[in-house]
Amino acid sequence: MAAVSYLNTVPLVWGALHGAQHSEMRLEFHLPSICADLVREKKANIGILPVIEIARQGLEVFPGACIASDGPVRSILLFSKVPLSQIKSLACDRGSRTSVMLARVILRQVHGVDPMLLPPSAPELQTMLAAADAALIIGDPALAIEPEALPYFWVDLGEQWRNLTGLPMVFAAWAATNRWITPRLEKAFISSLQSGMANLDLIVAEQSRERGFGEDLIREYLTKNIVFKLGPREFEGMRTFLNFAGELESNLSPLAERTSI
Repeated sequence: MAAVSYLNTVPLVWGALHGAQHSEMRLEFHLPSICADLVREKKANIGILPVIEIARQGLEVFPGACIASDGPVRSILLFSKVPLSQIKSLACDRGSRTSVMLARVILRQVHGVDPMLLPPSAPELQTMLAAADAALIIGDPALAIEPEALPYFWVDLGEQWRNLTGLPMVFAAWAATNRWITPRLEKAFISSLQSGMANLDLIVAEQSRERGFGEDLIREYLTKNIVFKLGPREFEGMRTFLNFAGELESNLSPLAERTSI
């Protein structure tokens, strides 16, 4: 199974690494884009995958758990040297797939522009902005930035999405082809998350040591910025996002909602 290596995934996989679900899953950790490629190439059967890749590959979503936001997400940031309505080129974090499409949707729907995308690159803000008008940085590299301290225009794309639609933005979820969607695995994924949330204090202390972020930032991020429950509003948010994405990219598969297996 392919799992995302960012901080926001830790509660989802806690039980798989440390709890009763350990025997159910063998995890490998990668950037979200790599997780998507591994499933596409059939090198992994199941993954925590970018929502846009779930639609591109025609996969199904395990209900119950995801990585989402319902307002500012803090770790999906768009920086620009010019006002957002003047952006003509966008440098994209190589780890991202869903957030690249979200940036395109927000820039088109809110700011009226459709910039040229540069090839994906390392999340190094100054280098990215030397090559483009704007830069998208996600995950832990975004958490390491204090955006208010920088001399750029910037927006939190989770907040922009909530303002546009009134809905949560789902960035990634457990997904696979239909043959792997089973009640046993659904239960294991939900139980793994429940174990993570029950051990949040331990996660905060451990991840602060390992990733170098302050405990207050980690706790606020995992309890206020990130939404882990995949419920009806989150599915509505996913469908709305894919409808917007379909205006920019054809051949996206419709989302199959499962409230229970």
